[in-house]
Amino acid sequence: MNLSQHLSDFQDVPESVLDDVIWDAFQTWTSERGISLYPAQEEASLAALAGDNVILATPTGSGKSMVANAAHFFALAKGQRTFYTAPIKALVSEKFFALCEIFGAENVGMMTGDATVNHKAPIIAATAEIVANIALRDGANADIAQVVMDEFHYYSEPGRGWAWQVPLLELPHTQFILMSATLGDTKWLEDDLTARTGRKTSLVTGSTRPVPLDFSYTFSAVHETIEELLSRGKAPIYVVHFSQREAAERAQALTSLPTMLSAAEKDAITAEIGAFRFSTAFGRDLSKLLRKGIGIHHAGMLPKYRRLVERLAQKGLLKVICGTDTLGVGINVPIRTVLMTGLAKFDGSRQRILKSREFHQIAGRAGRAGYDTEGTVVVQAPEHEIENAKARRRAGDDPARLKKLKKKSARDGEVTWSEKTYLRLIDAEPEQLSSQFRVSNSMLLNVLARHGDGFEHMRHLLRTNHDTRAKQNQDILTALDLFRGLLRTGVVQRSTKGLDIYGRPYHVVRELPRDFALNQPLAPFALAALSVLDPESPTFAYDIISVFESILDDPRPVLRAQQQAARGEEIAALKAEGVDYTERMVIVEEITWPMPLDELLHQAYDTFAETNAWVKEFTLSPKSVVRDMLENAMTFSDLVATYGLARSEGVVLRYLTDAWRTLRQSVPDEFYTEELADVVEWLGELIRQVDSSLVDEWAQMTGEDQPVDAATMERELAFGVEDPTALTSNRRAFGIMVRNYFFRLVNLFALEKEERLEQLVDYLDDVPDFGGAMDAYFADYDDIDWGPAARGPEYFHVEGEGSRSWTVRQILKDPAGDNAYQFVGTVDLDASDAAGEVRLSSLHIEA
Repeated sequence: MNLSQHLSDFQDVPESVLDDVIWDAFQTWTSERGISLYPAQEEASLAALAGDNVILATPTGSGKSMVANAAHFFALAKGQRTFYTAPIKALVSEKFFALCEIFGAENVGMMTGDATVNHKAPIIAATAEIVANIALRDGANADIAQVVMDEFHYYSEPGRGWAWQVPLLELPHTQFILMSATLGDTKWLEDDLTARTGRKTSLVTGSTRPVPLDFSYTFSAVHETIEELLSRGKAPIYVVHFSQREAAERAQALTSLPTMLSAAEKDAITAEIGAFRFSTAFGRDLSKLLRKGIGIHHAGMLPKYRRLVERLAQKGLLKVICGTDTLGVGINVPIRTVLMTGLAKFDGSRQRILKSREFHQIAGRAGRAGYDTEGTVVVQAPEHEIENAKARRRAGDDPARLKKLKKKSARDGEVTWSEKTYLRLIDAEPEQLSSQFRVSNSMLLNVLARHGDGFEHMRHLLRTNHDTRAKQNQDILTALDLFRGLLRTGVVQRSTKGLDIYGRPYHVVRELPRDFALNQPLAPFALAALSVLDPESPTFAYDIISVFESILDDPRPVLRAQQQAARGEEIAALKAEGVDYTERMVIVEEITWPMPLDELLHQAYDTFAETNAWVKEFTLSPKSVVRDMLENAMTFSDLVATYGLARSEGVVLRYLTDAWRTLRQSVPDEFYTEELADVVEWLGELIRQVDSSLVDEWAQMTGEDQPVDAATMERELAFGVEDPTALTSNRRAFGIMVRNYFFRLVNLFALEKEERLEQLVDYLDDVPDFGGAMDAYFADYDDIDWGPAARGPEYFHVEGEGSRSWTVRQILKDPAGDNAYQFVGTVDLDASDAAGEVRLSSLHIEA
């Protein structure tokens, strides 16, 4: 029985006893599940029921999630709308499914910016940024009666902490439940919350973990430590690394250990995986690891792979999980042992020792309440200390040998740690919370869209936030610069009659989507820059894409891989020309990733900055990811394979999703050409086919025939397809994918990439002799035109589009205009649906 089924118990209950009846219903539900509340859980839950704000500062593993469930239930019982927020989308999605199980899928929705399901539900799981933007847009009138903010220590996170602060400032009628194991002194926050909301704020603390932790520091190598822990029955073990590469390499290295699984355990894993589709290169590697009882978990993975690892771990089927410190952000991977491979991490700008808060967040994941009597935390010594320890053991008790030992030390410039570091971190208190408030274009746009006096709304936001007076003064000047920039670009205008119908002296010109410029502060520049493009250019649609790609956050792994590939090709060419090594290195040092329109965009940026001083705070970053895929007709898998991005598939997908959403929402109608519309349709379908796990699972839970997604993409059901999620159900997008597939063949053929061509069609029983065809073609012609003209309709023909098998002819555009060579293939629509990408049943080259 889920909690929502108790709601009928509250009908016609007198107000004077309503809280008692609600509490009894909640206790009945916990009892049915065999759960007894800890004292801190009961204290926090009763405070939430009384309508207090609650700051829950108890250790990891003390059951904060149960308090969140209680708070949601109380709000639901009183007919109020409640939000749960978390710092990362993976945690939001995990909580979404957990809430669906507890409250029924019809009562729960999710909003992450990438996916939105059941957005009118009374309980919403969302990222903190979503709630912050609702607070900015709607202020005190927001339909949010309660916010449960998990991992509230993210309030201190540079760049993102503003999203944890804004709801506290802008939602005076909302009840807040703030939860974290590492908050430090919160007296100032208690006073601030009480003053703003008029509610009592209850601090609930507790220093005793239900499952105590056993800490140790080890001088053995990691694989030796893991073997020893396994022999002592300490699995599941989460091996913490501070880079995705190290986590993946460690997982692969562990396959050399003696088998960790019994035959029954292997069968259980196989059964749980079932028909799950490992559709990418990384996925196929992950499948092999999982069947050996080894998991990987990090933010670079596709969401569907992370969820599979979490599901297997939750069922106790994995012995070892190699991951990153995302473990410390509350992901529900039940584990007995945390093995930390180090105490230093790269934070995006420098290598440093872990903060106390970070250390305790990670360590606190060890030990499963109800399963373990204690959790185990093991910290590895750095490599040079391990080598020194081995040398001492070899020397034994011989004083002469001990005296001759040459101790190794850390490499020059390397940030290292010691047992003293470890002991200090164990006892250290969490750092104090610090305000990270900041002003941005999206903040201004949201506030200006709010009904009423925008000046007063901004004054309240800028003068009552948690910053010092000096910082507030700086933000006021920044806000004025940003506002003037919005006026100059025409995004915002003065109302002609003093105030518009909503009482606003200024208004946003177009009815922008609610998440316009959510993460792109340079969006006003992009809109202005469109005017410098040539509408008559054959690359006009691609140029629009380049404008908006230049304002998106950089997908660093992709750009590094593109740069490396470009440098590799140039080095090979220079070698062939006989250029000496020193000169080659000087030349390639100047090569970076592709930057279409770089000079034009920076000129436009400089001009824009002359009257928009605020723009200098943000860096323009021309790049070509979507455009690269289009120009080279690459699929998602092809992009990943071309640049070796298997460990960063999640990064690639997030970037493509940002690009798709930005193009779909931000390009004005007058620039939205048919070609661009095709690109947006293709990109949206590509993203959905790569990973629609969140949407699909929600649809399955609710019994809906069709999934609901953020874009509500139009579908043309055709070819007798019954499944609306199938690739071929979106006729328009699938047609574009087929054109791209065949032009990719042309592209690779022109570049003489024989091996890559074979990989592209390696699923076929009969792969064409690409090498022989290339020899024949280039004996007849000097080159192949694979520019825009070669993609014209005269070179591409499809027959049988009303059936489930299409015959496609892609003619190669030769310099003589003979049209003598062509790819002829049969597209298998059923196989394409199964793969989520275009698949052929046959392919040959005619000459």
